[in-house]
Amino acid sequence: MPKPVPATGDPAAGTGSSGAATRVPLIALCVTEITSWGILYYAFPVLAPDISHDTGWSTGAITAAFSAALVLAALGGIPLGRALDRHGPRLIMTGGSLMGVLAVAGLAAAPNPFWFAAAWMPAGAAMSAVLYQPAFAALTRYYAPRHLGALTTLTLVAGLASTVFAPLTDALAAQMSWRTVYLVLAVILAVVTVPLHYFALSRPWPPLHAPGTDGAAIGRDQVSTVVRSSPFLLLATALTLSAFSMYAVLTNLIPLLTSRGASSSIAAWALGLGGIGQVAGRLGYGTLTRRTTVRTRTVLVLLCSAGTTTALAALPGPVPALIAVAVLAGTTRGVATLLQATAVSDRWGTAAYGSLSGVLAAPVTIAGAIAPAAGAALATGLGGYPILFTALAAIATLAAVLAAASVPRARTEALRDRAAT
Repeated sequence: MPKPVPATGDPAAGTGSSGAATRVPLIALCVTEITSWGILYYAFPVLAPDISHDTGWSTGAITAAFSAALVLAALGGIPLGRALDRHGPRLIMTGGSLMGVLAVAGLAAAPNPFWFAAAWMPAGAAMSAVLYQPAFAALTRYYAPRHLGALTTLTLVAGLASTVFAPLTDALAAQMSWRTVYLVLAVILAVVTVPLHYFALSRPWPPLHAPGTDGAAIGRDQVSTVVRSSPFLLLATALTLSAFSMYAVLTNLIPLLTSRGASSSIAAWALGLGGIGQVAGRLGYGTLTRRTTVRTRTVLVLLCSAGTTTALAALPGPVPALIAVAVLAGTTRGVATLLQATAVSDRWGTAAYGSLSGVLAAPVTIAGAIAPAAGAALATGLGGYPILFTALAAIATLAAVLAAASVPRARTEALRDRAAT
């Protein structure tokens, strides 16, 4: 049985009974998330043209292998979530890092498209063990009930993964073959993430009913009941539809803007400025949680997504106005990341966070994985990007409507009683 650990203070502020030691898991996960996202996810789009040019393998085939890895990562999060609740993140994330190192080395050595695709399968398994979901589970349990500060800090820092690793990967690719680049990245992944996951996550895993863990909200034996409940199913459906809409908007923004008169470079800048919007959204999420209820902020965020998508569909210009809306859309995406990260703990507490968030994240992640290709196909089938964005706005609106019924009655009554007293 794990030893009880005292509740910690606000990790973002660095307070709490354990002082500097309290911040160790957060600092370590900030570093490992940047590295893991940068190597397992963002390096591939940079290297894909070189891979296709060097080998003659079709871009569609190698991209399909990458997409399959993302789907596997989503599905793998379900059993891993249950394991996280029982055993904590240390061995799971360390093992995931080791698997990631082997997978990246396997990509470098792949002699044909079949083996290249096969190497992406352990990479997908590694993603499920080292990317956001296990990190969110770790911070939610370690820092409950003040975990929002830790989650916000992590998403702000990890959002720099593409900023760091896309240019780094490109610079390496200018000096060496894509295979050598992947070998170098495998070494970086091993040196940075394996020791940090093993040593920095060695703190005792807080028991379900430790002070501050909100363990009384739901026990592990009730997970299946929650997953089958209407609020959970509606929440999962709403977040899945919203994720599909958001990521289809993101990946089809440049062709929409160029069709409205923007140059390709300006459209690319607009996409990049959306990243600044994401950071701003995450910075403001703490204020939003203090001023709104769970239901209100969930519906509000999803409606904002629908609103910005509608504006992109309807505005013919000028280009600066479209760029401003694109930045607002980025802000909504930034808030949505934290909305999903806190959706389980806001409704059912932190005791079964890993199990419930694993189930919740699976369809959401899959929707994000298929959205780029599906969005492009819909644009062709519907007759253009403005019509596509109109359809995506309708999907986002439906998500907001469903989200209104995603809060359990017990949670609503508890908040009403608290307000009355």
